Amino acid sequence: MNVHQVDRAELPGFAESLETRSAEEILRWAADRYAPGLTCATSLGIEDCVVIDMIARAGLPVDLFTLDTELLFPETYALWKQIEARYGVTIRAVRPEHTVAEQAAREGAELWLREPDRCCELRKMQPLARTLSSFDAWITAIRRDQTPERASAPVVGWDGRFGLVKINPLVRWTFDEVKAYAAAHDVPYNPLHDQGYPSIGCIPCTSQVKPGEDPRSGRWRGKEKTECGLHLRAPGQTQGS
Repeated sequence: MNVHQVDRAELPGFAESLETRSAEEILRWAADRYAPGLTCATSLGIEDCVVIDMIARAGLPVDLFTLDTELLFPETYALWKQIEARYGVTIRAVRPEHTVAEQAAREGAELWLREPDRCCELRKMQPLARTLSSFDAWITAIRRDQTPERASAPVVGWDGRFGLVKINPLVRWTFDEVKAYAAAHDVPYNPLHDQGYPSIGCIPCTSQVKPGEDPRSGRWRGKEKTECGLHLRAPGQTQGS
């Protein structure tokens, strides 16, 4: 799509001016500036559902997609259909080049257990890169309080890993604020969130979180890995650069 010339030097100023604006205002700004070259990546977590609710309520022209690794929970697939029906939107499925069975034949069975980074690269990172290459900007639902890596994320900045503008309308929110919005607006969300799964990814790499544990401890449990790589900075990149 790539319909806008992006001046990266402007982004820090945009980030500063949008820092105290509401999520709805940030989304409208993004749509006004970047649509139709604007997309939203949803993992169908509760934060993503809140963002979709805001986009749909405002009637913003934002493309929506999700990375279907073919390893998602049944509850996630059911929520996908529910969100589309509720808001009258289409969430495009972006899938890996190879099925799980084909990957097993090429890489060995259960790659996620042996080389989780390689599995994420094949089933998430590569499909995401292909998709984002057609857009000028993308919207995510990350929050600063989720991981140390995200703690300094700007409202809007340059994504050096994928080469486009990245917009984070919920970046200042807490999880309690997300839940409060969902309750106030009757936003559909994954029932697993109420069963000890604050962060939901692929079945093999997601487990329940016990009271007092870090909310991300249920992802890739027992490994140092806490991110699939989608929101990691490119080597040498600083936040917002």
